[in-house]
Amino acid sequence: MRVVIQRVSEASVTVENEAVAAIGIGYLVLVGVTHDDTPAQAEWLARKVAGIRLFEDDQGLTNLALADVGGEVLAVSQFTLYADARKGRRPSFVHAARPEMAEPLFNRFVAALRREGVRVQTGVFGAHMRVALVNDGPVTILLER
Repeated sequence: MRVVIQRVSEASVTVENEAVAAIGIGYLVLVGVTHDDTPAQAEWLARKVAGIRLFEDDQGLTNLALADVGGEVLAVSQFTLYADARKGRRPSFVHAARPEMAEPLFNRFVAALRREGVRVQTGVFGAHMRVALVNDGPVTILLER
């Protein structure tokens, strides 16, 4: 699994001109699933996202996690994190898991975040989404397990 964490001051998802999720301060987390991913990986990544310290303290050091700042997560499934664009000009998505495998692991990741005490909103799995964000920093981190 791969996740891209973007520290945001706000983020939202719109599907068919309808707002489906919005957060203030926190993380926009893009989640990609590949063929051999496991529930254990989803759990590990959720613990990592919940605890990673990407917010600045009074001295300007990144010592604060989501819980320390009252932050939320907007989680969005994104199969394109497994795009392979090494050959030609059209990316291949053969490394991305099929929806019937990816959706349960995405849901497992979200459930694990909630068990960690994180307030989570999500996009709509498989939908064409418009994701808006204000990246704070900018801070963008790639995690893979």
